[in-house]
Amino acid sequence: MSTAIPYWHVDAFSAQAFGGNQAAVMVLDEWLPDDVLVQIGAENLFAETAFVVRDASGAADWELRWCTPTYEIALCGHATLASGHVLLQRDGGDRVTFRTRKSGVLEVVRAGDGYELALPAIVTEADTPANQAEAIRLLGAAPLEVFRSELGYNIYLYENEAAIRALTPDIRGLELLGKDQFIVTAPGERTDIVSRVFVPGGGVDEDSVTGSAHAVLTPYWARRLGRDSFTAHQASTRGGDLTLRLDGDRAWLGGPCVTVVEGAFYL
Repeated sequence: MSTAIPYWHVDAFSAQAFGGNQAAVMVLDEWLPDDVLVQIGAENLFAETAFVVRDASGAADWELRWCTPTYEIALCGHATLASGHVLLQRDGGDRVTFRTRKSGVLEVVRAGDGYELALPAIVTEADTPANQAEAIRLLGAAPLEVFRSELGYNIYLYENEAAIRALTPDIRGLELLGKDQFIVTAPGERTDIVSRVFVPGGGVDEDSVTGSAHAVLTPYWARRLGRDSFTAHQASTRGGDLTLRLDGDRAWLGGPCVTVVEGAFYL
């Protein structure tokens, strides 16, 4: 007998279908084996599939895990926003919390017509072009500066939005460098900042709208801009707009979500 698992396909950081970043959200009664979660991620073939289970510990409302098509990851922003959207739409309320295995307790709150998501603010430190020579070669253009986090996030600052959009990275070459995120960014034209994000080692050649990358970009740009709130655009093919706000050790990412599919996943 097959088990029907409640399933939603959500476009996060978008107010309409076909924009933002796609995520699957699946509500489980209990955790499935780890390898099955990854297989479901591969079947869905989105950047991330989010799995939630009621949190019996009392630390949060739900437990939350995320899988790419190839492995389980430590942090995902857009699929967390999508999970908050699904549960707040289904159950009501203005706030939902998630206990994660490697990123602490996260929360999603209603904000106007959309939501805000609180992620740990990830701080980077200045790196040298020499240390990043291979990645820079594969990106195809030299940045103005390079920053890096030990968690595997790399920031490459370019002069303007046109430079970001013109990049044609060697994706297969970047894939060989591991599961790091390669985040290229610059001042934006219609938003304060703009970015693109490549994670080919994690099975996502170019991500559509990356919450975790903006948890890195929020403290980075807050320092550069000299203010704690600003707007952002991720210049992928689908594209997406975000509001960003630094509050202590939390990066608050804001944006809408839209449900595209609701049904059942049979296992």
